[in-house]
Amino acid sequence: MKRRKFNDYMATTSRLTSLFCVSAMVVMTGLGAAAADDSPTMKMTTPTPESIMTPESVDTRLGTLNFFDGFPDDATSEKIYDNLDFMRGVESFLNAMPGASMEAFRIGLATQGADNNQSMVVFEDLMDSHSLFLTANTESIYSLMWLDTKSGPLVIETPPNILGFVDSHWFLYVGDVGNAGPDKGQGGKYLLLPPGYDGDVPDGYFVLRSGTYGNLLFIRGFLENGSTATAVENINKFLKVYSLSDASNPPPMEFINVSGKEFNTIHANDYRYYEEVNDIVQYEPSESYHPEVMGQLASIGIEKGKTFAPDERMKKILTEAAAVGNATARTITFKSRIKDAYFYPDGAWFTPFIGGSYEFLSQPGVRNLDTRVMFHYYATGITPAMAFKHVGVGSAYAAATVDADKQPLDGSKTYKVHLPPNIPAKDFWSFVVYDNQTRSMLQTDQQFPSIGSDKKDIVINPDSSVDVWFGPTAPEGHEANWVQTVPGKGWNVLIRLYGPLEPWFDKSWKPGEFELVQ
Repeated sequence: MKRRKFNDYMATTSRLTSLFCVSAMVVMTGLGAAAADDSPTMKMTTPTPESIMTPESVDTRLGTLNFFDGFPDDATSEKIYDNLDFMRGVESFLNAMPGASMEAFRIGLATQGADNNQSMVVFEDLMDSHSLFLTANTESIYSLMWLDTKSGPLVIETPPNILGFVDSHWFLYVGDVGNAGPDKGQGGKYLLLPPGYDGDVPDGYFVLRSGTYGNLLFIRGFLENGSTATAVENINKFLKVYSLSDASNPPPMEFINVSGKEFNTIHANDYRYYEEVNDIVQYEPSESYHPEVMGQLASIGIEKGKTFAPDERMKKILTEAAAVGNATARTITFKSRIKDAYFYPDGAWFTPFIGGSYEFLSQPGVRNLDTRVMFHYYATGITPAMAFKHVGVGSAYAAATVDADKQPLDGSKTYKVHLPPNIPAKDFWSFVVYDNQTRSMLQTDQQFPSIGSDKKDIVINPDSSVDVWFGPTAPEGHEANWVQTVPGKGWNVLIRLYGPLEPWFDKSWKPGEFELVQ
């Protein structure tokens, strides 16, 4: 009996030793199936598809990941969770960008005193490069106001002949006002309702419903004979915002001229980005944005009703995630791999409104994430009026970041662009130059880093074509058709066609590329 027990013990020990050796070989070589393949065959054992098994070790960009029969070891778990938090930090940076951009608007407007539902900033003398705004133009009279409905519905009375819209705190479209809105440019009364409002809605208003308490009212007025006077007068006379409860006796408005003022409306690109987004999450209803994105934010510690206070490990991860998120957004914008972004094969000109969808949908139910990132990193303003084709109405846009040889535009060099005859703009056209870093107007010795058909001394060729030069100094004899750049700085440009005509849309007319002169 004792010998039988001894023999059984030796047999068991032999089997265990063999199993240990085989397992060790699998870990060392990274080959073979999981340890379960070497387990005894039981009565209920069936063949297991290899595709659902996890190897003992896997070589990845994170390093080697080790498992015992599918169970991760401590080092693997640490790598995976660091990477998971990093990935969600990057995705949160990219997917919450619309809100971060809008929060930066709120903060910027507040620095100028426009944070009380009665104050509006107005660029009475146009916007110049002192103000940091994403790809703004130098031809519109911008008027902006932060609206907050936490205390109840707001009435908005609009002036005639404007293009305007209301966007939510997450930069989602709420509604158009003015020429593209239901008042058809005649001026009208709008009622902006807070989230979940179920009170009485009186007659006589165009009703706007937003998913957030905070909203941006963004208005563009138009030059008349080169003057801002009429647009500014209409804003001051007709624009009113007040609580519905004050409709019988509205308080006075305050209009703040911010032309030439130095202030910032652009979100952070470092760790502070997450703090900006957290402020939105804490202020707005949780259901005001996409649940998946809110879940991503919650996974990195940004959740409504909870303090955002990452520990040292998490703050380090998010600092790197912001750097990679910013680099990703910058690459998507300046070196897009989206073929549909480009107007012409092998050309530099691209559209920030890829697909013509203000919701960034490539087809029903499918959102083009890179398109959304490109737009919000480079531009502002969500409205169907900016994305759809409107012959002879509104404006059309094309951007360029590289020259004819696909090299980045360099402020130390001089370039020439040829606009062929019969430029398809019913009203006027313009170029505006932007700083690659800020995506705002390039700060040079010129107050307005732009040129267009409304410039009085611009030289037009006999066939109606136009040549424009961009460089650090004006080419001799072409001073009137020159926009200054800055040595040592990269830049990009937008061409705008106001009242774009059919040859722009059918591409029978196309702007020239940036040809290097010297």
